Amino acid sequence: MGKVIGIDLGTTNSCVAVLEGGQPVVIPNLEGGRTTPSIVGFTRNGERLVGQLAKRQAVTNAEHTISSIKRFIGRRWDDTSEERERVSYRVARGRDETVNVVARGSAGESVEYTPQEVSARILQKLKADAEAYLGEPVVQAVITVPAYFTDAQRQATKDSGTIAGLQVMRIINEPTAAALAYGLDKQDQTQKILVFDLGGGTFDVSVLELGGGIFEVLATAGNNHLGGDDFDDRIVRWLIKEFQKENGIDLSSDKIALQRLKEAAEKGKIELSSTVSTSLNLPFITADATGPKHLDSTLTRACFEELCTDLIEGTIAPTRQALQDAGLSPSDIERVLLVGGSSRIPAVREAIRRFMGKDPDRSVNPDEAVALGAAIQAGVLGGEVKNVLLLDITPLSLGIETLGGMFTKMIERNTTIPTSRTQHYSTATDGQTSVEINVLQGERAMAMDNMTLGVFQLTGLPPAPRGVPQIEVSFEIDANGILNVTARDKGTGHEQSITIVNSGGLGPDEVERMRIEAEQYAETDQRRRELAELVNQADTLLYSCEKTLQQNRERVAADLALRIETDGAGLKDALSMNDPQLIRLKMDKLHQTLLDIGVAIYEYSTAQTTRAAAPGTASGAVE
Repeated sequence: MGKVIGIDLGTTNSCVAVLEGGQPVVIPNLEGGRTTPSIVGFTRNGERLVGQLAKRQAVTNAEHTISSIKRFIGRRWDDTSEERERVSYRVARGRDETVNVVARGSAGESVEYTPQEVSARILQKLKADAEAYLGEPVVQAVITVPAYFTDAQRQATKDSGTIAGLQVMRIINEPTAAALAYGLDKQDQTQKILVFDLGGGTFDVSVLELGGGIFEVLATAGNNHLGGDDFDDRIVRWLIKEFQKENGIDLSSDKIALQRLKEAAEKGKIELSSTVSTSLNLPFITADATGPKHLDSTLTRACFEELCTDLIEGTIAPTRQALQDAGLSPSDIERVLLVGGSSRIPAVREAIRRFMGKDPDRSVNPDEAVALGAAIQAGVLGGEVKNVLLLDITPLSLGIETLGGMFTKMIERNTTIPTSRTQHYSTATDGQTSVEINVLQGERAMAMDNMTLGVFQLTGLPPAPRGVPQIEVSFEIDANGILNVTARDKGTGHEQSITIVNSGGLGPDEVERMRIEAEQYAETDQRRRELAELVNQADTLLYSCEKTLQQNRERVAADLALRIETDGAGLKDALSMNDPQLIRLKMDKLHQTLLDIGVAIYEYSTAQTTRAAAPGTASGAVE
């Protein structure tokens, strides 16, 4: 078995790690970063950019750049959501949620991508980085998800891994992975811990009991739409308001300005974690009849905390709920672990410190903790790590719709998984020959108030008075938290089942189509990566030539100087044509010229030294 990698597929940034020598290590990406922006961009000619490259071009290509896609994976679009105004992409409503990115091809057509496909592009990038680092193919992975992710979101995440060419061995909860990263698997003494995970787009909190290598999740709660993006958005809105007050111009409808504001807000938020104020300067943010306008504002930490008061307080209610569900009080918790980049915000740390009555543990980089823990779990599945057992839970109750539109729970939330439950039901009317099984997830009493995961029919029932047929319904949740439902008529033995693939999931055929398409894109991406590396080498060579000529012009003959300038111009022309073969040819020619200049410089220096060392002859010399 090859290496199994651990992936933290984050809202804002993603991270990949692997076990080396029994210890988890973060795998740097090809750009040298330890985390990769979870951003995908589409250029005008249809090329795809992922990670840092996509982030760099987001300002000038905001409409065709996708970020925070994790917030939409595995769920239907909410027409009432304010996020419609904030995200940098459009979602077409329908049974299957579709991200509509206008990526112009050679024929000018537009191409639509689902959230799973977009997430798969990010996973492909992480997979390629891991393969470059390890020097071998990577086909297996453990991927983390927020503890409060629904069945649909977990299935959609697994689909994304399949499309990316990965065998997803396990989907595990981020707080559980973080506990592994903190080394708590090595603790012999039983203890209860609370993991506070505030990432870029999601927040969840979990209560775990650890001891003897067993990790048991007692309770979990959270908010899938609370994270660093929301804190950034408060700063953006404040900047728009301040700029309009000063200049009378509303920047909210300017897409390029909004992207610049978002980047400045994120930078300012990060700086306020270590300073009490920060300057937000954006020259030429817009223009009117009087000329260009510049944004120059100072944001204090106190003002930032005031803007985000409700967001900060919004982290405490789920924390209280998780403790209540676990039957514990803050004093029963031995350690509080902080996870997620947004947990660095001082006001957030102070809020959880006050509520829990103890200082949180910050000994592990919160941006990397989840990926490191995923790598440890990958090691468990790969056989490298022994004596660690993860017992996760289902975050929401699962059941079916019964007579009167009621939601009848079969598996209560916070039940340890894997698990299975079986209950018996009957028909509601006389002579009924089929029943519809509406599988639901949620906590509300009425079916209509909960989320439908899937619907299927059990047919072929013999006509009988209502209440006579015995229909056995079984729910089974595997270790990934993915649900399989079976209905069987005990009288005839007729059976029907469904593995939940709802509006957020994809059918096997569609997943396979996307996976094949991803493989086709992999070759294109490889060519683009090689071209980028070649361009970097050419730029370095041009700089070296220009610097050498500038510093040694008096040592270089005029014809040689003209030759290097001509060859340099030829290489620049080749770069503008994006032709790798021509670039290599021009680079070789320029490199040879540079070597000739080096020889000329040394010959000049040798001649000067010889001339200075030769005996002099002066007029009027005395014999």
